[in-house]
Amino acid sequence: MDVVIGVLALPVMLLMGKSESVIPITDKDLTLSRFEKASHVLWHCQYHIVWTPKCRFRILKNNVGKEVYRQIRILSQQLHIEIVELNVQLDHVHLLVKIPPKLSVSEVMGHLKGRTAIRLFNKFPYLRKHKLWGNHFWAKGYCVDTVGVNAEMIRKYVKYQEKHEQEENQLSLSGM
Repeated sequence: MDVVIGVLALPVMLLMGKSESVIPITDKDLTLSRFEKASHVLWHCQYHIVWTPKCRFRILKNNVGKEVYRQIRILSQQLHIEIVELNVQLDHVHLLVKIPPKLSVSEVMGHLKGRTAIRLFNKFPYLRKHKLWGNHFWAKGYCVDTVGVNAEMIRKYVKYQEKHEQEENQLSLSGM
């Protein structure tokens, strides 16, 4: 059984639609084990990011795709970000990553896209010769979404936190 962070214990009634009992959730997503520690912060910032080559060219195959994969791994280590999953498709990249709060997603993506482009053009000079590249390997922008405990669960937790704490205090005062 996982140790649950006290303030994240949610009433079962919120999850099950019942109003009978209040017990802590032991779901893995609400445990200390999913959090990282940094100076003065306990964090879990996980993102799903997708981006494409310019004009969505199907260029990320064979050695080019392998090099993109390799460079993203190397650059992620340099940035001290944790890759949870990485998948390089022919025309796009999926990255599930933990980024510490001291870094923004835009900083990370600027670094990843910029450095991989430079390294790809250096390793595969023939890529520069394509007139549409114009010294840009990746398309502008990217798609990003946060990953974690679902929003409805958090909304209910925030809404009913005071009531939950009062019930916990009553239980502790009664000696249970």
